[in-house]
Amino acid sequence: MYYIGIDLGTSSVKLLIMDSEGQVLKTVTEEYPLSFPNPGWSEQNPEDWWDGVCRGLKALTSDIDKSAVGGISFGGQMHGLVMLDSEDNVIRPAILWNDGRTVKETDYLNNVIGKDKLSQYTANIAFTGFTVPKILWVKENEPDNFAKAVKIMLPKDYIAYKLSGCFCTDYSDASGMLLLDVEHKCWSKEMCDICGITEDMLPTLYESYDKVGTIKKDVADMLGLPDNTVIAAGAGDNAAAAVGTGTVGDGRCNVSIGTSGTIFISSQSFGVDSNNALHSFAHADGSYHLMGCMLSAASCAKWWIEEIIGTKDYAGEYAKITETALGNNHVYFLPYLMGERSPHNDPNARGTFIGMTMDTTRADMTQAILEGVAFALRDSLEVAKSLGINIERTKICGGGATKSPLWKRIITNILNLKIDILESEEGPSYGGAILAAVACGEYDSVQAACDKLIHVVETIEPEPELAAKYEERYNSFKEIYPACKELFGKIV
Repeated sequence: MYYIGIDLGTSSVKLLIMDSEGQVLKTVTEEYPLSFPNPGWSEQNPEDWWDGVCRGLKALTSDIDKSAVGGISFGGQMHGLVMLDSEDNVIRPAILWNDGRTVKETDYLNNVIGKDKLSQYTANIAFTGFTVPKILWVKENEPDNFAKAVKIMLPKDYIAYKLSGCFCTDYSDASGMLLLDVEHKCWSKEMCDICGITEDMLPTLYESYDKVGTIKKDVADMLGLPDNTVIAAGAGDNAAAAVGTGTVGDGRCNVSIGTSGTIFISSQSFGVDSNNALHSFAHADGSYHLMGCMLSAASCAKWWIEEIIGTKDYAGEYAKITETALGNNHVYFLPYLMGERSPHNDPNARGTFIGMTMDTTRADMTQAILEGVAFALRDSLEVAKSLGINIERTKICGGGATKSPLWKRIITNILNLKIDILESEEGPSYGGAILAAVACGEYDSVQAACDKLIHVVETIEPEPELAAKYEERYNSFKEIYPACKELFGKIV
């Protein structure tokens, strides 16, 4: 049988098909537009996602026996607000995870409702990217649209709904809405009341590997797929990436360097960081995880190299960074181009270079970008350490660092962790395909599937001398944001 994983990203959808042995047979990427109608806003048209998925599925299955497709599942960009009316029409463009318009609503939730109550209701506090502040923004600023809303869902769940007709979500993705009681895996009545919505406006909850239905006949006919193709609930992109890297079970770690950056720590038991600097979410394997999320990771490198320098020759720019420069750079970069989530929760934070002198070179500033992203990940790792979590090694995925040996080396030594390199680095789309296989009964559990399918081919070890230099640099880096915090609030 064949299993398809759909990774609904911010700039494109990536589709992957694998066989029963986990061999990736083909991948397809379809891009779609992203709009910024006002400074700090970020929106997409869900119908563009659907068009991209349909094109991608046709291309993905164009040269295989379509009758052998067993199931489809998902990884998807989290937190986005999709609203449908009574006719199942999209009411307004989806407000995305990296949209920063909800500062007022987030302040209301954290400071009026109160962080303690939010953590009690959902195990998390409010961040501007989460779904509940977006709902409150629409309620306040677009009351006519709010009044039309009959269904509220997340991005990947819109695709699942279009494919299957099932109004569903999974626990891992729902964890990032601020509507889910994560510990008890149910919708929070208190949060629904705060938003002015009813529970019947929210999807039915499933485990990520659960079958939610089968593909609708008209969609199956349009795509040429069997009408008994299983649709599984899927997961938020980070949880799906964790499945795709085998980060399941207790005490496993995965670092993802995509548009955003995350450090993801799986756990068999529910737990909350008392300061809520890390997110406490359900995991796609049926358990839980802690996650630190930074809003700009590989996007920092893209901004610097393509927009500022004006080239797409990433390798050429990285090659200018010399061996002797590693661990000795006096230029620092705060990677807060879209504000920041973990651990600062500060939408006013901004990207910042500091430490330049007359002899600073372009290569120094490129290096500072790569190091700044790794230092910001280290901030979240330090929170995990403070909870008594002992991490010695991590997997890594995402197009940013995985394509650059230099960046992987920098991350290894700044985090001072062993980094396991995988045979397949497909991330969320591979995780989605694994979830589809579990839903179809190909494997008994997510853990069993990962044990068989995920293979480490190389381990990068920290270099003691370089790690020591970066330890010193990190101690300087972590003082920069607190020194700038008040200023950020004044210049936005």
